[in-house]
Amino acid sequence: MAKVNIKPLADRVLIEPMAAETKTASGIYIPDTAKEKPQNGKVVAVGPGTKDEKMTVKVGDTVLYGKYAGTELKLDGSDYLMMRESDILAII
Repeated sequence: MAKVNIKPLADRVLIEPMAAETKTASGIYIPDTAKEKPQNGKVVAVGPGTKDEKMTVKVGDTVLYGKYAGTELKLDGSDYLMMRESDILAII
């Protein structure tokens, strides 16, 4: 997990998506064009929350989120997702 110099505001969370599967359980390699977008990742930065909403997730948590959740960002050559905590489905 890389150290990023970004501070999410309010109830936003910065997530580093897990790598997409490159091979099926039976050993078949998946080409880049057929890979599913990962739906889990590691929390790398958390905003302070809002006066009505305290933050539940913390840096280092592995979380599950919706397939189309968040905004994709590229920082220092790495891909990240910025989303509201309410877009996170679960801590796993």
